[in-house]
Amino acid sequence: MANGLIYGVLLDGEGGGKTLDWTGVKSWKPEKGELWLHLDYSVYEVKEWLFHESALDVSVAETLLSSESRPRFSLLDSGVLMAWRGVNLNPDAERDDMVAIRMWREEGRLITTLQRDLMSINEVVNALAKGRGPKTIGELLVDMADKMVWKIGELVDGFDEDMSELESRVIENVNFSLKSELSVLRREVISLRRYIGPQREALMRFSVEKLNWLEQNDRILLREVVDRVTRALEELEVLRERASVTQEELQNRISEELNNRMYVLSIITAIFLPLGFLTGLLGINVGGIPGADNPSAFRYFLLGLVIIIVLQLILFKWRKWF
Repeated sequence: MANGLIYGVLLDGEGGGKTLDWTGVKSWKPEKGELWLHLDYSVYEVKEWLFHESALDVSVAETLLSSESRPRFSLLDSGVLMAWRGVNLNPDAERDDMVAIRMWREEGRLITTLQRDLMSINEVVNALAKGRGPKTIGELLVDMADKMVWKIGELVDGFDEDMSELESRVIENVNFSLKSELSVLRREVISLRRYIGPQREALMRFSVEKLNWLEQNDRILLREVVDRVTRALEELEVLRERASVTQEELQNRISEELNNRMYVLSIITAIFLPLGFLTGLLGINVGGIPGADNPSAFRYFLLGLVIIIVLQLILFKWRKWF
């Protein structure tokens, strides 16, 4: 791994393969069998090999070493160049932070490059180690696409569960923190959809191209993969709409809650406004205040305030203000 060669497998055509190191890779000839090279493009030895020893066109080598790549399918004279995105299941990874993998398929050889670990690739390697993996390069590519799309579907199902939970919480209780949670989920859905759309187009192009190294069974499975990624894309679109509707509903409920609070404050203000006026008026320090010499004046004043409050409540109730 330190030299950039993550996996080097010479397929045996029976579902297994022989593991090769750099020495075996450099001595490989097409007549020895189909070879799959899985490389870390950030390692210097990989860059040197791709540019100077792989016999690849410079533009192909540059694409395999690109740090940013949009899902694509390009049929060239000497082979097929593809780029896909897989779910990032590495520790502490963001759900919408997908891992890019670039692929070059030519006669007898498949070269794939990435920088971060991708669980779908590891599953293919484990199957090859047990002798139950793909038998050809074409089957290997379809198997990789199938496992990536399954992981995408599981991620979309997780988004759907989170969305259902947020919808329930919005209905049950108005919480200002829900607004930020909805915004995060909506951002994740939009970000994932930005990758899945081009990936569907790339897989669809892959499934319809007349490639002589792709068997009929592989084409059938690839069409199923395209159908699944299409459904995932449609579910993402529905999730985005649900998030928008839920966010609007939450905003309406928050506004309603604030209006209710303002209404209560307005009622309280309306009740105490005349009381405050009277107490302020009688509290001025000048001569001639009514009842200043009467020891019972304060009790009469309090009784008058109570009567005013009762009359106000009766008036508010009659006007149906509460």
